[in-house]
Amino acid sequence: MDDLRIRAAAPEDLDAVLAFWKVAAEGTSISDDGEGVERLVARDPEALILAERGGELAGTVIAGFDGWRCHLYRLAVHPDHRRQGVGAALLAAAEERFVRLGGRRGDAMVLDRNELAHHAWRAAGYAPEPQWSRWVKPLTD
Repeated sequence: MDDLRIRAAAPEDLDAVLAFWKVAAEGTSISDDGEGVERLVARDPEALILAERGGELAGTVIAGFDGWRCHLYRLAVHPDHRRQGVGAALLAAAEERFVRLGGRRGDAMVLDRNELAHHAWRAAGYAPEPQWSRWVKPLTD
């Protein structure tokens, strides 16, 4: 893991991140576009965390903190880099960020059907809370 570099995304990384998610992420989000990711990085420049190996993108996680709750999104590791500690390194960086900001508990958006992700999240110490459901309302067409 010595060759793994963890850093915050910069505006010039965003096109590569969007392309990466098409290969490495499970499912899509309404915010998976240039405008959405630019808005995220402009609002919170340290929220989008990248893992690079050999100068290439190996993984991402969004570690959003709203001042009250710590939210994790878009933990994605390139298929060629899975099971090599990339996801664990990204989550460790996200958790360090949350603690530094005063966060007390992290929560993650994980697709029910993504069994591979369930194993990774459990290995990192996360567990589902069956008493909660996600309720959503699109705000745009």
